[in-house]
Amino acid sequence: MGRPVSRRKFIFTAATGGIGLATSSLNRLVASTSPFLATKGTATLFSDTRKAPGDDLYSLSHALTATWASTLLGLQEKETQSPDYGGIRCPGYHNVHGRIGDTIYPFMHMARRTGDTRYLDAAVLLFRWMEANVSQPDGSWLNEKKDSWKGTTVFTVIALCDALQYHGDLMDTSFKNALHDRLLKAGEFIDKTVNIDYGNINYPISASYALSLLDTLYDQPKFREKGKLLAHQSMKFFSRNNRFVFGEGTPYYEASKKGCFSVDLGYNVEESLPNLALYGLLNRDEEILEMVTASLQTHMEFMLPDGGWDNSWGTRNYKWTYWGSRTSDGCQPAYALLADRDPRFYRVALKNTQLLQQCTTNGLLQGGPHYNSHHVPTSVHHTFCHIKALTTILDHKQSGHSGEKITPIPVVALLPRETAYGLRFFEDIQTWLVATGKFRATVTGYDREYKAMHNGHASGGALTMLWHEQTGPLLVASMNAYQLVEKGNMQADNDPHAMPLTVRAELTVNGITYMNISCLDATVSTSQSGNKIIIRSSSRLVDQDQNDPPQGAVHCHTEYIFSPEKISLSLNCDKVPVTYRQDVRVVVPVIAASTETVEVVNNNSIKIHKNKSLLTITADQPLNRLPVTADRIFNFVPGLEAVPLAIARPKGTIVLTVE
Repeated sequence: MGRPVSRRKFIFTAATGGIGLATSSLNRLVASTSPFLATKGTATLFSDTRKAPGDDLYSLSHALTATWASTLLGLQEKETQSPDYGGIRCPGYHNVHGRIGDTIYPFMHMARRTGDTRYLDAAVLLFRWMEANVSQPDGSWLNEKKDSWKGTTVFTVIALCDALQYHGDLMDTSFKNALHDRLLKAGEFIDKTVNIDYGNINYPISASYALSLLDTLYDQPKFREKGKLLAHQSMKFFSRNNRFVFGEGTPYYEASKKGCFSVDLGYNVEESLPNLALYGLLNRDEEILEMVTASLQTHMEFMLPDGGWDNSWGTRNYKWTYWGSRTSDGCQPAYALLADRDPRFYRVALKNTQLLQQCTTNGLLQGGPHYNSHHVPTSVHHTFCHIKALTTILDHKQSGHSGEKITPIPVVALLPRETAYGLRFFEDIQTWLVATGKFRATVTGYDREYKAMHNGHASGGALTMLWHEQTGPLLVASMNAYQLVEKGNMQADNDPHAMPLTVRAELTVNGITYMNISCLDATVSTSQSGNKIIIRSSSRLVDQDQNDPPQGAVHCHTEYIFSPEKISLSLNCDKVPVTYRQDVRVVVPVIAASTETVEVVNNNSIKIHKNKSLLTITADQPLNRLPVTADRIFNFVPGLEAVPLAIARPKGTIVLTVE
């Protein structure tokens, strides 16, 4: 195994900074295995003799990982005198994220696939950067250089274990031994530190898989037993009625007034469930796999037909990016590797990967569909996390670990929201899904907030998603108030005209805004009449602390009528104190990229020309366009632009049609 390696003394090469040992190691392997040799500079290359998997998901993943990896490689700091030598910089912000070392795994995968020794050299440099910048004496790695959070060590352990188990034969002995020694120290940290109450639930769940991988590599029974303990303790964190994973926020064990626990779709489908699925597959634990399968089926209900994840209601949706979550890895390892248990799972993985491709610009995964049109700098965090997920399914497929059962699924295996099923209620999160005609919608009264944060996800019977087959998202919720809950993992919003994207009634008094979508005590009722689905709510306009305005409560009643032909939204604030009657307004931000043309028909109607369709918004009262900085407002949650409209009265009805 080799002696422990000091991070101050850790080098693999001469002081000049060359990576001779790593390069020669791969060259020797190539020379002995591949007849397709070429020379480019000092690196020996070989063509990829393995045939790319023929089905859509794997071919797409193959192409997308190549694009992302090449871009990340080009962003690596190569200036030897730089304190960030070996790190990978964000092109827009020039910082290096603390977890960038996780990219060692996909770089090793690409080294094998392409024979390009630059990937192997880059992996070595990344490890150097990690040890110099975020490695800690207790065996952990920091989430960011100036951060105290160490929980993300579990994800780095998974990435480095995968790099070793799939591609360790490409590594120079010194590099491999250094990884071995460092992983054992990290394993000791996880074993001693992580229990079922450590952080949010995604950490102990992921630790169960990290410890199991360490046991597989090093035959450490205490790691195996601790991993098993955490995995089976996590079984009590699946909600009673719907099998949502809960625990994304505290209190862990105490329900809200409506009986809800802390659920976040993004973290569940992109982190907790994939790692628990991988744990179950590695250990052949059928009890775990059965629970994961049931939970994946529930979460699948929230995938939109374009592959977007509808996390408009989750506790941690401050990191919602429409395709998933900003700093988690991706849904593919869970859904692709368990596709033999439900044929729809393959389609989930495929649809989401297609969306990731659509949101990739200049070789990097953007933080949402409209980042590019709004000219927002992107973070490499999305890319280096999600390339791990796709690399995982590619390596499983190639190695035969679970992947031999994965086959293309016929088109008939549709996602739940690809059919017009009507109305579904999810009691554990007090949320309703509507599917009528080509419209899909979400309404929520979910009352669990994230820890001590207020005005996070929308509540109050808010319409948090309206989606149409021809247009994509039309009305979408954001955070009620954009807050940098995780400053290192979120982007600052400096637009003076920024606002929430959620349809709402609001009142501002003395600089404090009161909204119906902030009300956690709202009541929601539903009914159906013919082909119409009607959802009504009663709430109050409250501030982030659930307080009424100084002159008394303002009650709000909403009625949403969903039919195959159109959607009608009515918001009515009654018994408004005289002092406020001129200040209460209805705000309707309509999702539209700045590349889409807005046509004013008259005072009460506008049209938005979308790709191959026309959206018409008509109101019973004048519609005013609110001021914007650059033609559109933009919200980082979930990365969309919008045209902000308002009715300057305490009530109004808006009708949306698509043709």
